[in-house]
Amino acid sequence: MNTIPDQERLIVALDVPTADAARAQVHTLGDAVRFYKIGLELSMASGFFELLDWLKAERKKVFVDLKFFDIPETVARAVKNLAERGADLCTVHGNQSIMEAAARAKTGALKVLAVTALTSLDQGDLNDLGFDCDVADLVLSRARRALAAGCDGVVSSGLEVERLRREAPRELICVTPGIRPVENRIEADQKRIMTPAAAILAGADYLVVGRPIRDAADPRATALAIQAEIAQAVQARLGAAG
Repeated sequence: MNTIPDQERLIVALDVPTADAARAQVHTLGDAVRFYKIGLELSMASGFFELLDWLKAERKKVFVDLKFFDIPETVARAVKNLAERGADLCTVHGNQSIMEAAARAKTGALKVLAVTALTSLDQGDLNDLGFDCDVADLVLSRARRALAAGCDGVVSSGLEVERLRREAPRELICVTPGIRPVENRIEADQKRIMTPAAAILAGADYLVVGRPIRDAADPRATALAIQAEIAQAVQARLGAAG
């Protein structure tokens, strides 16, 4: 298992329309959360990079999830800029040359993750897109190609993480979105989802949680409950391994 402080395994997605709303959510969560994801919605709002700088000044880790997919040189320049701003994780969603360019451009603490298959897609969606393989095979293939390209890990549904841990190199970082507490699991746009404990026990390193925390009656209490579930699952996983 990758050595990660338990409290950094929860990544809260700041899925809000403005940078001010993101700051308000961070203030509400306080010391319950150390790691945040900023993505496409906020990138279209004013103050995106100022928000990234503010999060780093607040001693938070930042996952920039923009799924870069462009010509390799353009992706490389974008990754270089993010590294210089202090981002900790970023995503690419392209072919081998794009992943290789991103990996070459990273510096400092930045780690590059390849997206495997979005958690909003199921087998029927992949068939519609023309992928002649099942979801698990596609995820494993993408993970192997990402590591060969020099990427640090992948974004993968918890449903595929267990197989990745069995068949992909151990150094692979697995970031798992589509995490839902039991009482909040069914949502129309997330088809391949898993609870926090189940994802950790399957082998995930980091869990991305958005709406279940953002929309909770008490977001901080919800985040703390998920943190406790993660810590318990990590101990169970370590016990099973040793």
